[in-house]
Amino acid sequence: MRALRGLAIAIYVLAATTLALAIPAWLLRHDLRALRWEQPWLFLGLLVVPLVGWRATLGEDDRVPRLFVGSVSRAGKLPVGWRARLVDMPGVLRAAALTLAVLAMARPQSIVADEVDERSGIDIMVALDLSGSMAAADLKPTRLEAAKAVVQELIERRPDDRIGAVVFAGDAWLISPPTFDHVRLAQLVGRMDLRTVSRDGTAIGDGIATALAKLRNSKSATRVVVLLTDGDNNAGSMNPEYALGLAKELGIKIYSVQMGNGDEVEVEVDRDPFNRPIYQRRRFPVNPELLKRIAKETGAEFYIANQTEELRSSMHQILDKLQKTRFEAASGEVVERFPYVLIPAGVLFVLEALARALILRRYP
Repeated sequence: MRALRGLAIAIYVLAATTLALAIPAWLLRHDLRALRWEQPWLFLGLLVVPLVGWRATLGEDDRVPRLFVGSVSRAGKLPVGWRARLVDMPGVLRAAALTLAVLAMARPQSIVADEVDERSGIDIMVALDLSGSMAAADLKPTRLEAAKAVVQELIERRPDDRIGAVVFAGDAWLISPPTFDHVRLAQLVGRMDLRTVSRDGTAIGDGIATALAKLRNSKSATRVVVLLTDGDNNAGSMNPEYALGLAKELGIKIYSVQMGNGDEVEVEVDRDPFNRPIYQRRRFPVNPELLKRIAKETGAEFYIANQTEELRSSMHQILDKLQKTRFEAASGEVVERFPYVLIPAGVLFVLEALARALILRRYP
């Protein structure tokens, strides 16, 4: 009997949850396919629901009694009232409400498209070096921050281009394929630091190859890689020469930017007790010949980023002259949908409290 009762409780919880979601599902019926979850890892909270449901139903039967009577033998012969049949209802409502609360915390969202417009632009993949030498302070405040500023301005000033990003150190990682969602891309680039890629080194070949992989199937008339690095290739599984051959075969231009010039530079190595940076002077090898060859053989330009303002202006002048392709771009906004789930959860919690307080009180 206890096992059957537990099965029935599980069915009731599922039914209550389904009924509570019926109205939100109907209201969002046109957006259900576009629904996404901002915090899907919070679904792990659903593992707590069975424990809560058991504690509020079957677990209530195991409590230590505080009211002692002479005999309850005659009580078993009494008719079972409707309140006794609904004794598990508060626990069912609590478990269903908790399920909905977990779904709400996972933050369901949908993207509402406003309109579709046409743009003429090019496809760009940025390959950003995150090796340890990018902490050098010859470009202020550091090479990495200067490079990120260049990339973020590139993103901001080119609204009609699809832009993506790759970061590399000892390995290469895709941040975003070419996209019109420039706000999101700029945020992602802004979060990059020297700890993003755990393996140190400068895998220029891997960085280029990863960027090429996201451009090879592009239908754009002009496909470009903007490579920002300060070192020589000393890591990774892809030889830069082989990556250069792939770029030439695909007809993709690689604009290479050398961050720094190979002189001895100050690098932050620690912080003092007052959180002020401690610098040491170091020299990092560069390979301008490699970067020049990569740019020249793909029909692009080579830059040395001693002056970031000059770098920005000259790069935009070159990119503006490239052949454009007409794209159709859908603009839209992300809309939070968690209230559609949170409100039913709150209603179920209130119903459970009212049922326990007014109708189905337990003694003791």
